[in-house]
Amino acid sequence: MEKSKVLIIGATGRLGYHLAQFSLQFGHPTYILIRDSSLNDPNKAQKLNFLSTAGAIPLKGSLEDENSLTEAVKQVDVVICSIPSKQALDQKLLLKVIKESGCIKKFIPSEFGVDPNKIQIYNLAHRFYAGKTEIRRVIEAEDIPYTYICCNLFMGYLLPSLAQPGLKAPPRDKVTIFGDGNAKAVFVKDVDVAACTINAIDDPRTLNKTLYLRPQGNVYSINELVAMWENKIGRELEKIHVLEEELLLKIKESSYPDNLEMVFIYSAFVKGDHTYFDIDECGVDGTKLYPHLKFTTVSEYLDTLV
Repeated sequence: MEKSKVLIIGATGRLGYHLAQFSLQFGHPTYILIRDSSLNDPNKAQKLNFLSTAGAIPLKGSLEDENSLTEAVKQVDVVICSIPSKQALDQKLLLKVIKESGCIKKFIPSEFGVDPNKIQIYNLAHRFYAGKTEIRRVIEAEDIPYTYICCNLFMGYLLPSLAQPGLKAPPRDKVTIFGDGNAKAVFVKDVDVAACTINAIDDPRTLNKTLYLRPQGNVYSINELVAMWENKIGRELEKIHVLEEELLLKIKESSYPDNLEMVFIYSAFVKGDHTYFDIDECGVDGTKLYPHLKFTTVSEYLDTLV
């Protein structure tokens, strides 16, 4: 089967770079939208040079320039956007162009996190999730073919500190347990998210579906994470228990976005927003669709921090 032509927006970002690499590796004709300003950033310029050398086709443009978006979109079959979550609404013009072009068989918007339709803490993080939710509504109202990728949390966020607010490394003396400590969160390495996303491009099973990632070795409660860490360092940590009500009070005493770390801890490890629901007919389990993919496990990641 002929591989779809893919446009990646945000290819100089951490996830976007991996998406472009896997798109090329899997044999897709790969286009990357680049701003002129990217060439002035040494790190971004190095990534662009590597991708171009590997076969990616750079196209000048931006999400604010309708003409450049139109020229880019008409050359491809699939569009993947991997801009930061806080810029989700910047995809609106892109959606207009995709709708008018009529040539895109799948759009993968900038999600790559917790399913905004499933979170139970929307009132605490409205500004963070509202943009993603609004983009979903436009996609569905305009009948744009899509796949939403919900990988929950990247391993580089919260996991390095064992979900301890303010810390940059796992604790070695005492640790805070939020709620009863039993709600399970999901952590996936960004490179593994990228590999799964590219596998989904030409897979009809993912069309107009939400693709969830819940690899078996990546789903843990904070109690389980702490026990695993204690085993790795050969030491028992002092446990400090913070009840749900106490955490909520701390969140409400802080302002957005300074309280986002605690909001995400509350969402994942108290409310269980990653795992409280079963995947229904509107979704698919990426780990079951692509059993050949190997996901870096939480245990393997923590080994690098010992």
